[in-house]
Amino acid sequence: MVIEYVQPEIDGGYFPIKRIIGERVKVTANIFADGHDQVRATLLFRKQGKEKWQFSPMNFVGNDQWSGEFTVEEIGIYEYTIEGWVDPLKNHKTRYPKELKVIVDRKKALFSAWYELFPRSCSPEINQHGTFLDCEKILPDIAHLGFDILYFPPIHPIGKTYRKGKNNTITTQKGDPGSPWAIGDETGGHMAIHPQLGSLNDLHRLIKKAKEYGIEIALDLAFQCSQDHPYIKTHPEWFRWRADGTIQYAENPPKKYEDIVPFDFETAHWQELWEEFKKITLYWIEQGIKIFRVDNPHTKPFLFWEWLIGQVKTQYPEIIFLAEAFTRPKVMYHLAKIGFTQSYTYFTWRNTKHELMEYLNELTNTQVKEYFRPNFWPNTPDILSEYLQLGDRPVFFIRFILAAILSSNYGIYGPPYERFINQVISGKEEYLNSEKYEIKQWKNEDIKESTRDFISRINRIRRENPALQMTNNLKFYHVDNDNLLYFGKSSEDLSDIILIVVNLDPHYTQSGWVQVPLSEMGIEPDQPFLAQDLLGGDQYIWRGEYNYVELNPQVLPAHILKIKKRLKRETDFDYFI
Repeated sequence: MVIEYVQPEIDGGYFPIKRIIGERVKVTANIFADGHDQVRATLLFRKQGKEKWQFSPMNFVGNDQWSGEFTVEEIGIYEYTIEGWVDPLKNHKTRYPKELKVIVDRKKALFSAWYELFPRSCSPEINQHGTFLDCEKILPDIAHLGFDILYFPPIHPIGKTYRKGKNNTITTQKGDPGSPWAIGDETGGHMAIHPQLGSLNDLHRLIKKAKEYGIEIALDLAFQCSQDHPYIKTHPEWFRWRADGTIQYAENPPKKYEDIVPFDFETAHWQELWEEFKKITLYWIEQGIKIFRVDNPHTKPFLFWEWLIGQVKTQYPEIIFLAEAFTRPKVMYHLAKIGFTQSYTYFTWRNTKHELMEYLNELTNTQVKEYFRPNFWPNTPDILSEYLQLGDRPVFFIRFILAAILSSNYGIYGPPYERFINQVISGKEEYLNSEKYEIKQWKNEDIKESTRDFISRINRIRRENPALQMTNNLKFYHVDNDNLLYFGKSSEDLSDIILIVVNLDPHYTQSGWVQVPLSEMGIEPDQPFLAQDLLGGDQYIWRGEYNYVELNPQVLPAHILKIKKRLKRETDFDYFI
């Protein structure tokens, strides 16, 4: 008997696939024997560490292909394989030689809304350094907007040597706070808190208070130092030194980071270095942090991340790691394979209909979907894309809708995004007067209530519709206008069907005829049905395959249409389900 081409199987079974609690794992394989013997097969699965296998029957689907499935019910690692036999000789079984693995995460690994802000900019007072206690006061606003993860850039002491000034200049003025990513000074390093932010008890209080609002605090893991970090003196062997006795600072040509020193991962003392990084990570987990955004993981060894994430998740399987790696696609995908829970993507630079469809099809219709969980960010403190530079309200609304609805995980660098800030350093994708190098004072009166209402509506729509809490259920459909992006998401049982039309043109009204996938939705060609716009509030009774849409970006640039089938009672009153 032959069992071959088992799917999903990543790189010959070396890497696991990913699922969340309650999801099904659908497994297919080619299973056949010589002659005309009757073949049977079963799917074996178990939680790693358990001795006994559970069984799920596999069904013949044609052309020697078989299919089966099982549901993962606990966080951790599951294993699965296949057994086949020739009926009636059931005692002579053939087992697939590999035990494939599934990493099972909590739901937030698949469905989350991130809001990034600098806690030092949370003070209501002008020129005053913000604190964790100040951050507590804005939690109701974050919760009202519908975000469930509040992410802070590094909260550690900041070095003074070669500290960067406003707009990343190499000279500083009195009071310049420096970049939070230049970690460490005489008061401490990666396991210390910037003294002006508050105490560890203040952080504990903020984490607890955020939880009351349904929000988790996420921190930045940035394994790099300022030149004043205590490690420079206590562990000089962890760094690269030039022949003249100076330490090598970080570079990413043409950029230079004189204020930051990278660790030498090739040091002869790499084991002690790795153990220290593990100690840092576990320290913050013990303080109540369960989500980390990891800075530039592609500049550190793959083997290190595979080891660290494996070590951490063995002890704390609920931890979520987001990879901030804007680099070559194969590198980004490999980081996901070796353990990162979520990943930044190229969405930030995909603007046209063709670009978006091509990229999303790659993420959702290839093997990539089994291990790479995209997290869409229209902006970050480092990136203000060219598209956002070209306009204000419609541009920001369009990108927000695309990020939040195309992907089930998304985030924004919040304060500038809510205020439509798009001034850049000439010729670059970097914010002018970037918050990375100065303390801001963000005033709520700078935000229109209609903008906050728009953001909260989108997040409420996501929470109330299970179809939008997944990414791999995305399907693109036909519309006769290249300025309109038309796609759908639905739950597997079709109890929740959402069709979305987005006007990608922020300047002009666009219209077209959308082709409704009636047969997929179980609607007869002559059957009327209700298309309820969850975003705009309008309702349309549609009939037939083609229906007209028109979107003015100055009003609302998208329809988010919940489809309800139209039935008729014996009393001749219409109603919808």
